[in-house]
Amino acid sequence: MSDVAQQNLSSDRIFKTLRPKLVRLAYRMTGSLADAEDVVQAAFIRWQAVNHENVQSPEAYLRRIVTRLCLDAMRTIRRRREVYIGEWLPDPIIAEEGDSDEDEITMSLMLALERLSPLERAAFLLHDVFGATFEEVAKSIRRSPLAARQLASRARTNVRKTHRRYDVERSHADEIAKAFYEASRNGNIERLRILLAEDISLHADGGGQRPTIDRPIHGRESVLQILGQFSKRFQIDGSALLSIVRVNGLSGFVTREADGEVQTTALEIDSDIIRAIYVVRNPLKLRHLSML
Repeated sequence: MSDVAQQNLSSDRIFKTLRPKLVRLAYRMTGSLADAEDVVQAAFIRWQAVNHENVQSPEAYLRRIVTRLCLDAMRTIRRRREVYIGEWLPDPIIAEEGDSDEDEITMSLMLALERLSPLERAAFLLHDVFGATFEEVAKSIRRSPLAARQLASRARTNVRKTHRRYDVERSHADEIAKAFYEASRNGNIERLRILLAEDISLHADGGGQRPTIDRPIHGRESVLQILGQFSKRFQIDGSALLSIVRVNGLSGFVTREADGEVQTTALEIDSDIIRAIYVVRNPLKLRHLSML
């Protein structure tokens, strides 16, 4: 094998090893698995054209490529969001058995990130989540280290204003998730009333592809009314529980509904009560779960 072929083989192995991290970064930037995959594929093409002998840190270099590609794509992505039918939620990511949820980005935090500018989001993710130095962040976003630090600080402040983290033992959270599934499907409104916080919010994403609520619902009584309406349909048409899982870092479940499509539900749980419910029904966002 020639030296060039060996070098190409080695660079391909490096990219394959780093690919999961790169997809995770691109997904955190865009909120879309399809967009993340497109970005990482474009990064691979660029990686193949690089003289790898001049790359001191492949991981930092590839993070920089992925970040810049995401920033370039964000204008188009945000235009799509402006005409999205109903409420938009990030694509649901199901944790595999044994996953550590190492970057701890939950569905609610992803929504908080949506309120940031693309540069703030990049600086926050690269530094606070992926551990990049501000010098590396600066190179990735084409700003000075001081500007990168200020962007990350501003992002951190804004995230704290709109996002609160709840620490709940996973096994306990999974018990709450199962109890919610059973009560919501059999119409046990009094059990649901005990499970739901007074200021709970219900969010659902059908993307115009499947029927659902078209805006967030706030307050226990309003959410109970909606859940009561849904439970009547569930009792007539059926709803099969496929698994209790972690959805975007939150306890929840995957179901197969009467139309044969899968659906994910993620619950933001604080101690014994549910503070937010996130339901994704858009089949375009659930294609990666079709094997369930």
